[in-house]
Amino acid sequence: MEIILWVGLSQSLFAAILIGTKKENSVSDKILTGWLSLLGIEFFTCIMDHLIFGKPLLSNSFLLFNPAFYLYIKSLTRPEFKLKWVQLLHLVPFLTFEVVGVVVPERASLVPLFEYSSNFIFNIFFIPVSLASWIGYNLASILLVHRFRKNLQNELSSISRENDLAWLLFLIVFYVTFCVSAYGLGLYSVLSERLLQMPFLFNYAVLLLLIYILSYYGLIQKNIFHISDVVPKVTEKYQGSFLSSSKKKEIRTAILSFFDNEKPFLNPDLNLQVLSESLDYPKHHLTEVLNTAIGKNFFQFVNAYRVEAVKAALSKKDNLYSIEAIGYDCGFSSKSSFFTVFKKMTGMTPLQYRQSQI
Repeated sequence: MEIILWVGLSQSLFAAILIGTKKENSVSDKILTGWLSLLGIEFFTCIMDHLIFGKPLLSNSFLLFNPAFYLYIKSLTRPEFKLKWVQLLHLVPFLTFEVVGVVVPERASLVPLFEYSSNFIFNIFFIPVSLASWIGYNLASILLVHRFRKNLQNELSSISRENDLAWLLFLIVFYVTFCVSAYGLGLYSVLSERLLQMPFLFNYAVLLLLIYILSYYGLIQKNIFHISDVVPKVTEKYQGSFLSSSKKKEIRTAILSFFDNEKPFLNPDLNLQVLSESLDYPKHHLTEVLNTAIGKNFFQFVNAYRVEAVKAALSKKDNLYSIEAIGYDCGFSSKSSFFTVFKKMTGMTPLQYRQSQI
């Protein structure tokens, strides 16, 4: 047990220093640095509990894990996100129970949840608040990532692992699983009036694994600064549109003409911002026209042109280029995305399509 605690303390503080001293230190990096430091404090608290009281007990600081996780995700998915004083309200549950923990008698340890106590009033308030914190923040985090990934197709023509935040969804599932197990074990300990020993080893081992995951992805994750804020559903967003029918037709014609003549889809880095600058129309106007007048999001529209270009190249019998090379020449940024998009739009793989043209 002590080995896990000391390794967790060392790893969290070491990772916090590495991420906190990154050359390009973003808001999300600052939040992650704070969260890793908080995890380090948690391990230190447990070490002190273990040495002084002879048993490991999770401290109230875990009430800060959920808001820290939520703010980190929000900073990654909202480019305009900034730390503000109002966000200190996230500290209220933690500070409340820290104060109560001092006032309430018979409090021998820093940690209440996983220790049976005769103080029924404290437990009856602490357990629902901690559960509400876990459910509320984790649900909000899931919604943030889901809506962000959904909006990617309105902004990008090529979606890579770097900007789809798939690792963050995995981390959320991992963290939610940990929260459920930790809460279940803690609740069982309180209701059964028994202090469980092995679950603490499991809880801190999982926390240590969480630190390693955060450390790795925190170091390699770059800012996704070109993704705009969450876009509401089309039916909600455009009901009150100020674009006239003639203006929509004008923008639609401009988009189609630009793609037919200039072939911007051949650029694998094409995104909505680039298209907006090229056509001199606001991004939200382009998105509206694509969704309502053309019936596709940006990702679908651009890749439809790419797929048609690939089909044209594969149909030429004198084309000796490999299928992968043709995909790259037509604007796809990776083999996996090329094959996935082509199969989805045509119902067959590029190889099957080439063979069908022979």
